[in-house]
Amino acid sequence: MNLNTEFTWEKTQQTVESIVFQQTGKHLSDIEIVILRGAWDNKTYEEIAEAEGYTSSYLSKDVGNKLWGNLSRALQEKVSKKNFKAALQRQWLQQPQDICTKTQAQTSNSLTTENYTFPEGSVALGSPFYIERSRVESICYESIAKPGSLIRIKAAKWMGKTSLINQILDRGRILGQKTVYLDFDSVERSIIKDLDKLLRWLCVMVSRQLELENRVKDYWDTDILGSNDNCTVYFEEYILAEITSPIALALDNVDRLFSYEEVIEDFFGMLRSWHEKGKIDDYWAKIRLMLAHSTEVYIPLDINQSPFNAGVPILLEEFTSLQVENLAALYKLDWDKSQIVKLMDLVGGHPYLVRLAMYQVKTQNLTLEQFLQEAISETGIYGHLLRRLLNILKQSPELSSVFATVVKSAQPIILNSLQIYQLHSIGLVQNQQNLVSPSCKLYRDYFNRVF
Repeated sequence: MNLNTEFTWEKTQQTVESIVFQQTGKHLSDIEIVILRGAWDNKTYEEIAEAEGYTSSYLSKDVGNKLWGNLSRALQEKVSKKNFKAALQRQWLQQPQDICTKTQAQTSNSLTTENYTFPEGSVALGSPFYIERSRVESICYESIAKPGSLIRIKAAKWMGKTSLINQILDRGRILGQKTVYLDFDSVERSIIKDLDKLLRWLCVMVSRQLELENRVKDYWDTDILGSNDNCTVYFEEYILAEITSPIALALDNVDRLFSYEEVIEDFFGMLRSWHEKGKIDDYWAKIRLMLAHSTEVYIPLDINQSPFNAGVPILLEEFTSLQVENLAALYKLDWDKSQIVKLMDLVGGHPYLVRLAMYQVKTQNLTLEQFLQEAISETGIYGHLLRRLLNILKQSPELSSVFATVVKSAQPIILNSLQIYQLHSIGLVQNQQNLVSPSCKLYRDYFNRVF
């Protein structure tokens, strides 16, 4: 028996998938598969990094070390990039069927615990249903480790911004950082529209999450200093003095502020100044800042004051077909590639739309064909989302008219750059060389009916 011939790449991936799941309760991520395949092909980390667009240090020190460590603990022997083939081959020969059986059982238990909950809000930490976008996570993990960093996350609604923030904050905790998460959607309107109240709220909430006493009254000098200065002094002389470790500060749904001109310039100007301080001041470099906002709202800011043209920009794109396949496997849907294509033809790779579809098929015991037929109806599972998009368009009759032209055209059409930006920001169109078409069949069919 020629072992080298029989132990193929496919068997290697299956074996590692099984071992890693038994060890961690999670499936291989896309980036781990990239490293494993590169190692199988005898590529160096530098060669893998160049081909895939990562840094070699991230692949080797972060992802690679973790992967080989999990395999070493599972196999109870030292496993590295150099010897993994032989170690995995021995394991495969000893108990190939046993590995698969254990993995299937544990996957079943994991998903029973998850219980196919309705996909709403962010994906919980540790959930098997979190699908990595690979390059996005790696860039964010590298950035959060750097002093004074700023990560700007933007995407249309329900694309996974909060889920990504949770992953980044978890990485921050692993790195020994104190973490703070603030959701501006939860703040009362009376606070949002008043700069002084907003900054006091910021100081109080950050203090509470860092388990510090609220001392805002002690530091707020309204006779001499403005609100921005008071907030900055509070952070510099109190929070940063008390907390010696780095602080990962995540501000989610900051687009809630964009409607309040009396607040937006001063608030975001202050954040921009903090980021600039972090470049030259070790004290302020302790803050790692994350801002997440929807692309559906225009940012009316002076470019010189805005933090939205600084730091590391992260635009969340739709899932690829491979990522949709991985999600289908997690839902234990025995779909072939043609079925993946049919679903993506209807909803594209939009994470929320894809998960809704798989949830509905799985929990209602539907065939994909039955789901596709029901989904496009007015009372289907996407009805609330479609009506929300319609309400957004109704706020701009001109944009509604433009999009009506797009959905009624059988061929991609030319629009001006502003129109493309606005429709793409909402998530309604795909664009290639200024030729736009509806981003998916669901939107074309629905808006053809209502326009």
